[in-house]
Amino acid sequence: MEARLADLLAGLSRLADLGFGLQAGEALRSCALATRLARSLDLPEDDTRAAFYTALLHHVGCTGYAHETARLFGDELVLNLAAGRTNPADPRDLFATFLPTLTRGRPPLERARLALTTLTRGNRFGEAYTTAACEVARDAARRLGLPEAVQRSVYHVFEEWRGGGVPAGLAGDDLPAGSRLARLTGIAVLFDTVGGPGLAAEAVRRRAGGALDPWMAGRFAERAEALLGEVNAADPRALVLEAEPQPVVPVPERDLAGVAGVFADLADLKSPFTHGHSSGVATLARGAGERLRLPPATVADLELAGLLHDVGRVAVSDVVWEKPAALSAHEREQVRLHAYHSERILAGSERLAALAPLAGMHHERLDGGGYHRGCTGAELPVAARVLAAADAYQAMTQRRPHRPALAPEDAERQLLAGARDGALDADAVSAVLAAAGRGAVVARKALPAGLSAREVEVLGLVADGCSNAQIAQRLVISRRTAEHHVQHIYTKIGVSSRAAAALFAMEHRLLPRRDR
Repeated sequence: MEARLADLLAGLSRLADLGFGLQAGEALRSCALATRLARSLDLPEDDTRAAFYTALLHHVGCTGYAHETARLFGDELVLNLAAGRTNPADPRDLFATFLPTLTRGRPPLERARLALTTLTRGNRFGEAYTTAACEVARDAARRLGLPEAVQRSVYHVFEEWRGGGVPAGLAGDDLPAGSRLARLTGIAVLFDTVGGPGLAAEAVRRRAGGALDPWMAGRFAERAEALLGEVNAADPRALVLEAEPQPVVPVPERDLAGVAGVFADLADLKSPFTHGHSSGVATLARGAGERLRLPPATVADLELAGLLHDVGRVAVSDVVWEKPAALSAHEREQVRLHAYHSERILAGSERLAALAPLAGMHHERLDGGGYHRGCTGAELPVAARVLAAADAYQAMTQRRPHRPALAPEDAERQLLAGARDGALDADAVSAVLAAAGRGAVVARKALPAGLSAREVEVLGLVADGCSNAQIAQRLVISRRTAEHHVQHIYTKIGVSSRAAAALFAMEHRLLPRRDR
């Protein structure tokens, strides 16, 4: 049985939407609009294909800078929307759109701080954000097996027609056509959501010759009402599947875990506290399912659900996830909703929809004390019980803002207590603990990209968000030596941002355990 890559991305593109602060489904509308506009412009099919995938993956790398954004500006989802609605070619729009959107509802002192931060650090921050987002998106496209033209298009999607943008400063026709189209339709769909086709056409016209290709912008503006009317009148998912460039890209069943693993890492990339969480849950869940002798199809579903159970995390700000103190009632409700968001993301794909209920149950408990539905034992299948135990154990053994990581023996005690108290299934707990294989010695594979063991150690600290000074302190080396290590690592793995380095570390399973 084969899935269609476009079907998988149709659902998982909601991760990119929610992770940027958009309504779920905006990437689908942008994709449908981009392919229609490309064909109306008689662009080559390779450019249409690049626009198709770039529109779906437009914001997929934006989780890569969520940690830094939240620390500097607060809710990163608010900042993303403020930036998305601002015309970068018009300095006046910084004061007319960006700052009012960013500071709305904030106390006066906080508004003043945000304005000062924007004016003094905004340019450098924007360059770092865009570089990280573009590198992460490019690497995600590579891991999905998409053509080089798509990888290049995704990498340059935030460049500007006038030049001088990030990450490479390309201008004019040097920018890939797929990048230009996806940037245009992303803006059009955003403003169409805000105020309809008229506002979308006006927003595109104002950006023509600045951020946007003036020829493409003019052609879109002429037909904005008709094009957006066609897209908005139909199911955007159906339009995307219909518009998929030929030949259709199949994903064999054996490769589903690879696709799921890309989006698992993108979700976990949102915070250093969750790096590698989903792949760890998937490994435990699969191993536990095998020990319980569940049917092979159920074991395969457990692995996929383990990888994708937390994709809904992206819909909740890092301000909440990384809060070291007790959460407010409103913040707790946001946390509870992440399981619902995971379920809705997966429901957007025909192939993954069957997994959506299982993924959404990863915080349910037998005694009804879990979320988001408050299911009880009779409503929880064996697979859901295994996934809940695997998620609990993996989370316990990773550090969180409010606590250090538990040692494996302490996590074991807590998991067993959960079974004794009737919250977790005893058989599932036993199988997960067996799958955890505490104390087992595993031979390390050859290190990728020519990295040394010391560089892997430094890479783990970079992924964790440590500065060069902090790396030097942790490893008892000079700051200069730490800087050299980081520069060599970036050169070897071909990145220039913490987010892309963290994604590389997750892809190659190089992150160390955090048992303290």
